[in-house]
Amino acid sequence: MKIVILDGYTLNPGDLSWDALNSLGDVVIYDRTPTDQIVGRSLGANIVLTNKTPLDEAALNQLPDLKYIGVLATGYNIINTDVCKQRGIIVSNVPGYGTGAVAQFVFALLLELYLHVQKHSDAAMNGKWARSADFCFWDYPLIELAGKTLGIIGFGTIGQKVADIAAAFDMNVIASSRTETKQSHRENFKWVSLDDLLQQSDVVSIHCPLTPETQDLINAANLKKMKPSAFLINTSRGPIINDADLANALNHNIIAGAGIDVLSKEPPPADNPIFTAKNCIITPHIAWAAKEARARLMNTVVSNLEAFMNGVPVNVVNK
Repeated sequence: MKIVILDGYTLNPGDLSWDALNSLGDVVIYDRTPTDQIVGRSLGANIVLTNKTPLDEAALNQLPDLKYIGVLATGYNIINTDVCKQRGIIVSNVPGYGTGAVAQFVFALLLELYLHVQKHSDAAMNGKWARSADFCFWDYPLIELAGKTLGIIGFGTIGQKVADIAAAFDMNVIASSRTETKQSHRENFKWVSLDDLLQQSDVVSIHCPLTPETQDLINAANLKKMKPSAFLINTSRGPIINDADLANALNHNIIAGAGIDVLSKEPPPADNPIFTAKNCIITPHIAWAAKEARARLMNTVVSNLEAFMNGVPVNVVNK
């Protein structure tokens, strides 16, 4: 059985093993696949694995042998799942592999915004501490998390893990979600509307999926509802935030700062206005990418494929 991996480098830049997949068939691995080579590289394949390389209707209609698409991620918006369903092509994704890694990264961004660790380290390394007349100095405000209110938009697995960590920091947690599940075990937690969340939160962290309803959810109007002292964190999907509106809000002190791991287009154009925004930390979509998380992802990709080969597909997104 021919298995083609269209963009394997992001999952495995060399620190993991493809051996388990190689044992399942004739595997061809491409680090990256340009759009105009998707069909050519996938021809004759029964199985295609992809992370961010799209398989749209035009491509799918030129791949008559294709029976299974394995998404090397949780999000699967790059696949035309309707066409796959019509043609009987199974599409499986990998949910849950990065919960701990992403939740951890939320607080890496937040703590940097609250404590400016890197900036203070740079100042010390550049000699400012050695020249100080006092035993310590700080160039930026130092803020404590305890007692602050964290607003979580989207309360799935990752959002709930973020709430767990926030509780350990003695933060109050409010959440807005399409589904309000029972959370009676949580102290200092309550469900609120999106408007109330934006108005009450000291920190807003985004964990909802990208849908037509959530695209541009964080826009100029909603940013103005936030406290001038509030911070915004996004480790979910870039298009949930309007980049230009956020840059404007930061530059005009509408909110205090932001930690952003995702942008509306990736890789971003060099002139994206967020790159010149004040008090904004930007990381290149790496919240998910801890080696341990990628190893879990690899293991589930293999398990998904084995289940398909055994006639009992799992994690199917186009039933």
